[in-house]
Amino acid sequence: MNETASLRARAEIDLAALRANVRELRARAAGAQLMAVVKSDAYGHGAVPCARAALEAGATWLGTATPQEALALRAAGLGGRVMCWLWTPGGPWREAIEADIDVSVSGMWALREVVAAATEAGMPARVQLKADTGLGRNGCQPADWPELVAAARAAEAAGTLRITGLWSHFACADEPGHPSIAAQLTAFRDMVAYAEKAGVDPEVRHMANSPATLTLPEAHFDLVRTGIAMYGISPSPELGAPADFGLRPVMTLAASIALVKRVPAGHGISYGHHYTTTAETTLGLVPVGYADGIPRHASGRAPVLVGGVTRRIAGRVAMDQFVVDLGGDEVGVGSEAVLFGPGDRGEPTAEDWARAADTIAYEIVTRIGTRVPRVHLNAAPAES
Repeated sequence: MNETASLRARAEIDLAALRANVRELRARAAGAQLMAVVKSDAYGHGAVPCARAALEAGATWLGTATPQEALALRAAGLGGRVMCWLWTPGGPWREAIEADIDVSVSGMWALREVVAAATEAGMPARVQLKADTGLGRNGCQPADWPELVAAARAAEAAGTLRITGLWSHFACADEPGHPSIAAQLTAFRDMVAYAEKAGVDPEVRHMANSPATLTLPEAHFDLVRTGIAMYGISPSPELGAPADFGLRPVMTLAASIALVKRVPAGHGISYGHHYTTTAETTLGLVPVGYADGIPRHASGRAPVLVGGVTRRIAGRVAMDQFVVDLGGDEVGVGSEAVLFGPGDRGEPTAEDWARAADTIAYEIVTRIGTRVPRVHLNAAPAES
């Protein structure tokens, strides 16, 4: 029996698949370094094990959103280059500087705080300047870029920081041919050229996320930042399935059937009785719900593999459980219900769930909650 069979639910994380994905992405961006983005607990896959596996497969950078995520990687003993980019006033600048973490700066308030923290720490900060080339979120607007660059260069001349990178982020790289792509590339090249003319000599210039890594070689520059693709999920189904890019989904989400029972025709199922049995049938109780990250929007629609047959959720997803109608099939208590995985055993994929919930596969894997243990498989890389 599988040693995880007794678990209520588990998310199995295939680190061999993750390593293979990283190697494939590196090959597609030959000549550029690769940053493995492990924000949000590695998109729900477990940040530290996934970061280690990515480094083993040749990633040279790790990327996180928050400084707390970056500091946790250092606390776990992970070395190499680490970058974080989502800062708020009063953040742990000094801790990040002392941990040799690259910090992103998008405006003057952040530059002032990082300079003050570097002065307190008595060591220069590693700073990457982010340009807003058209996404409209974080990043410095072109009109404000000269002021930010000048101030950062002055701080660099004073020895309080080192400008290690210039970077930006695409808005529509998952839509090849979208006019914003060319416009953003032009804006980024212009802003990089301005900074370099002002004396900035960055270690890396980077703009490519997962879709740009796969489809825009002109955007690879010195470094690509791969997030969702590293976990074997296509950044856009319109571009192709994971296998079309040589990728394999890393997460399989499964649970153990908690109850099997016969019910008569006309029996309502779950809150609101949005599903009513049409004949005498067998029901199976799957003990996960929206508290575990199962989207309530998928009620009545999402597929689940039980007993070798794909079923649909019967009725509403509740906080801790949902029901599948097993028909006349004999399924025992403790049998496996596979919500999603790579798909090669006939199980649904995260993309199938995304369609059922009217969302994207990113959200499906990232939202799986902490009540679901991550079981990391193939933790040791295969010997070559």
